[in-house]
Amino acid sequence: MTRLGSALRTLVVAAAAGLLAVTGAVAAPAPPASAAPEPKAPREFVALGSVDRTIVQEMRYSTPHNFVGEPVDGYQQPLCILTRPAAEALHRAQLRLLARGYTLKVYDCYRPQRAVDHFVRWAKDLEDERMKGEFYPLVDKSRLFADGYIAEKSGHSRGSTVDLTIVRLPAVPTRAYVPGEELTECYAPRAERFPDNSVDMGTGYDCFDTLSHTDDPRIQGEQRANRQLLKGALVEQGFVNLPEEWWHFTFKPEPFPSTFFDFPVARRSVAGH
Repeated sequence: MTRLGSALRTLVVAAAAGLLAVTGAVAAPAPPASAAPEPKAPREFVALGSVDRTIVQEMRYSTPHNFVGEPVDGYQQPLCILTRPAAEALHRAQLRLLARGYTLKVYDCYRPQRAVDHFVRWAKDLEDERMKGEFYPLVDKSRLFADGYIAEKSGHSRGSTVDLTIVRLPAVPTRAYVPGEELTECYAPRAERFPDNSVDMGTGYDCFDTLSHTDDPRIQGEQRANRQLLKGALVEQGFVNLPEEWWHFTFKPEPFPSTFFDFPVARRSVAGH
């Protein structure tokens, strides 16, 4: 019986080995498929710094100092990316302003669709009002879509829209925002609202209020003159202002008037352009 049992075990092992050879089965699991690479920008996109190094960049959505209260999806680096025609037009406007003792400062440039999706998710979460005290103190969050402050698509994702302001030279750096610090209304007097090295535009950036309308009649004197200085410098170079936001300009004609991109805001997205 011992010899018979040993022979049977040998046959079983051999049969199993043959089955593995036929089926190609392996003991170790297959490695997981690698993640798809991030999309890159078309060659028409460039980092603004490669066209003009003098324009100040304070990319708010890569930081927690914005109406969401946290870094926004897709902003992997604090970098301004634009289509080349828009970047070159900003450079021309910058030359005119430098001669007058000012510099441009950009807050946001190209914005990936994933960032817009982040805004939409945030707007639908009516419980999250951590930044209401600064950015939308008079607006009920349930009204953000109806009032046009949030939308499911943004012209920024087409690559030729920029949010920006003017800073008098020499530029003094803006202090860092500290998450959880006491907030002040974005339309408060300049000495009271969050400090910004920008000239006084009457409201802070991304202020969800009608006072942000470029030509709001309540904005007068130096504040109105500053808005007109910014608008004049950009319109002269082919930009069109969004009347509801003094900081928002789109270069025309847009190279991509109907394409909404989703490559991340990162140097590798425009590497070699």
